[in-house]
Amino acid sequence: MSERRPLSYRLRCYLPECVPLEPEAEGRLIRSVGLTLEAVGLNVSVGRQCVVQSRDGRRVEAEVVGFAGASIYLMPVKRVEGLEPGARVIPLAHGTAMRIGLQTLGRVINGLGQPLDDKGPLQGSDILDMMPSDINPLKRHPISEPLDVGIRAINSLITVGRGQRMGLFAGSGVGKSVLMGMMTKYTTADVVVVGLVGERGREVKEFIDHILGPEGVGRAVVVASPADDAPLMRLRASQLASRVAEYYRDQGLNVLLLMDSLTRFAQAQREISLAIGEPPATKGYPPSVFAKIPELVERAGNAAEGEGSITAFYTVLTEGDDLQDPIADSARAILDGHIVLSRQLAEEGIYPAIDVESSISRAMPNIVPDEQLKSMQRFKQLLSRYQQNRDLIAIGAYSQGSDPETDEAIERFPKLRAFIQQGLNQSVHMPESIANLTAVLKKTPSQPGNVSPLAAAHGKG
Repeated sequence: MSERRPLSYRLRCYLPECVPLEPEAEGRLIRSVGLTLEAVGLNVSVGRQCVVQSRDGRRVEAEVVGFAGASIYLMPVKRVEGLEPGARVIPLAHGTAMRIGLQTLGRVINGLGQPLDDKGPLQGSDILDMMPSDINPLKRHPISEPLDVGIRAINSLITVGRGQRMGLFAGSGVGKSVLMGMMTKYTTADVVVVGLVGERGREVKEFIDHILGPEGVGRAVVVASPADDAPLMRLRASQLASRVAEYYRDQGLNVLLLMDSLTRFAQAQREISLAIGEPPATKGYPPSVFAKIPELVERAGNAAEGEGSITAFYTVLTEGDDLQDPIADSARAILDGHIVLSRQLAEEGIYPAIDVESSISRAMPNIVPDEQLKSMQRFKQLLSRYQQNRDLIAIGAYSQGSDPETDEAIERFPKLRAFIQQGLNQSVHMPESIANLTAVLKKTPSQPGNVSPLAAAHGKG
């Protein structure tokens, strides 16, 4: 038996000591249509990485995404420029790798693990390959304790547990990036991994400089792939963010993974699938898209008891604020809860614009005391009762005293609305959040001479 090669020889990566595997048969490029490259002369498996090299030395990295007979279909990682018929197609190793460790915190990288922040090569004591770490579902530790994210409404009303996977459902321009930045700065998790996938390039730098700030960036790894990247690069960025989070979880740390957004991940997979001929199904999304979402999401969660965890928030863009969008519907079914951001609240200047009535944490009943659970339910009941009668209250058609429950909802509505609001630079941790919730719902005897609750709710006195 031949001597086993060292890791640095078997893996292709962006490190000087990593080299390709032993030479294999090369192929040649015969066709390029849209996003897809077609080659012949190769005997490689789906997922294998190759380099397409033109006569002038230009190299384009690509991944095998399908085949038909002797033809191999590849998807380039970056833009295809300067390639001509007959270009060499060279198989590379089965995966890529990057250096990682605690020194990687504070760095910004792309979907290939290459630094984007001009701080030099990545430093770290370990070499991370891109193969996901599999965990037996029966060995995962159940969600048993809450994670403090520093947001009052989430901590008290939609409590998130360590290892839980939540969806952040929002249309464009309602403050999801700001909410993610606040959680990054104020969470009690050990490490934060942020995946910025398919966003505008301008927003990537603004998110890092203005929303995260030095404090947030210092404890985070940011994986960025803007909207003008090739779909395969956006796909890889999503997978790399999950892989980095898995690494820190395997070190016994509690990780907060923020992925913005799951919709862009699905759209990148749709572009790839349609380019290689997969038929569209639901609203133009091929079936493979709905298989890829669980593959990505299931990588988050708890490891075995006593080990680390990944608590994940995946943003989902709801086109036209439609929560029945196929990606939103699929994500809601696979995730452990969802937080809905309301455009109406955002237009009223309420930030974070969390629609408490439409949001839910499926793990909350198992991780909070009964008193907090009852307070959460009472808060939602009062808020819902006010919303049901809002039109009648606005036109003065509701008579005070008609319904005691509605009277109490009107009286407490200003405090309920103020409870949801929180400043961008304000952190409210778990004990304070629960105390604030108790104070909002605490009954106080009415005093003579006070303005009526109905008038107070509308600023009249």
